[in-house]
Amino acid sequence: MPTSPLELLRVDHLLSAEERDIAATVRDWVEERVRPEVADWYERGEIDPGLAKEAGALGLLGMHLTGYGCAGTNAVSYGLACMELEAGDSGVRSLVSVQGSLAMFAIWKFGSEEQKQHWLPRMATGEAIGCFGLTEPDFGSNPAGMRTLARRDGDDWVLNGTKMWITNGSVADVAIVWAQTDPDNPGKGVRGFVVPTDTPGFSAPKITKKLSLRASITSELVLQDVRLPADSVLPEVTGLRGPLSCLNEARFGIVFGALGAARDCLDCTLAYAADRQVFDRSLASFQLTQAKLADMALELQKGFLLALHLGRLKDDHRLDPRQVSLGKLNNVREAIKIARTCRTILGANGITGEYPIMRHANNLESVLTYEGTSEVHQLVIGQALTGENAFG
Repeated sequence: MPTSPLELLRVDHLLSAEERDIAATVRDWVEERVRPEVADWYERGEIDPGLAKEAGALGLLGMHLTGYGCAGTNAVSYGLACMELEAGDSGVRSLVSVQGSLAMFAIWKFGSEEQKQHWLPRMATGEAIGCFGLTEPDFGSNPAGMRTLARRDGDDWVLNGTKMWITNGSVADVAIVWAQTDPDNPGKGVRGFVVPTDTPGFSAPKITKKLSLRASITSELVLQDVRLPADSVLPEVTGLRGPLSCLNEARFGIVFGALGAARDCLDCTLAYAADRQVFDRSLASFQLTQAKLADMALELQKGFLLALHLGRLKDDHRLDPRQVSLGKLNNVREAIKIARTCRTILGANGITGEYPIMRHANNLESVLTYEGTSEVHQLVIGQALTGENAFG
C-alpha cells in the first residue's frame, strides 16, 4: 500500500490531540470551501471576501493571540493551520496571516488598551479586516529608508507617503502604517499608526495583472495629508523593532505554510503518477519517477521536523529570529523545488489549472521573496555564524 510522505516518518505522535484536531478541522474547511473554487479565483484574480468571516468563525484569525476574542492556541497549532491553509492556496494563508500575525499582532503587542478593545474583537471574527503597511515602492529589504513621513500638527499627526504590495489593502477597514517621525534618524524614529481606511486622504488602489498570488488582494496604500488624532499612534514601540517583530510572527507561519503548498503538489503528483500510463506501465513504476518522489518526500519531512522544532521553541519562549530565518530560507526554497519537480512529472498537464502544481509554484515565487528575501535570510544566518554584518 502506498504511504503518504508525512505518514512515512510517523510524526503524529509528535503532536498533541488538540493540535491534530485543529489541523484536521482546517484541512476539512479547505477541502470543502477553498479547493473546489480556488482555481477559478486564481484565474479571475480575486478571492471570496466571505472567507474572512468564515475563518473568524473557525477561530483562525489571531488564533495564537490571547484575549479580545482570540483563540489563544499555541504556536504549533497556528503553524499547522497555516500549513493546511496553504495546501489550499498561499493567498488564503496570506489573508489569515496578515490579519492575525501582522495587523492584529501589532495592535495586540504594541497598542493601547483602547486600540485593542476597539479593533481586536472585530478583527478576530473577520468583521473588520486589517492590512500592514511597511514595504514601499523603493524600500523593501531596507525598511529604514522608508519615505512615508508622519509630522506633528498640534495634537494631530499628518501622514504622507506610499506603501506597496500590501495584502488585504483594498478591502481593509484598518491599516497599520509605519512612518518615519524623525527624518534625521532613519529607522530610529519609525512609529506605527492605526489608520481607519475611511480617513480622508487614504486610498488603496488594487494591484492587477499579477502572475502570482492571484487568489489574494494586493494593493498600494496612498496617504495624502492623512490627519490622525494623537491616540492613533501605537504607544508601546518606537523604531524598527516594532514592524520587524511583527514580520517575525508572520514568517513563522510561512515556515509551516510553504510545506502545505509542497505537500499538496506532492500528493497530487503521487496520485497522478499512479494513474498515468506510459509505455503500458504506470508512471509511478519508473525508477526516475520514484527517485524524484523519494527526494521530494525527504525534503518535505525534513522541513516539517524543522518547522515543528521551531514551533516548540516558540511555545517555550526560546525562539530566536535567526532561527526563523533558518526555517523560512530552507522550507520555502525546498517547497518551490518540490513544486517545480512535481511539474516535470505531470508534464504538460502540470501547467494547467486542472491541477494545482503551477498555481502553487507561481505563488511560492512570491513567498520566496516576501517577508524577507532568501538573500536577506542568508545574510542573517551568515552574521550569526561569523559575527560580521554584511548588510549594505
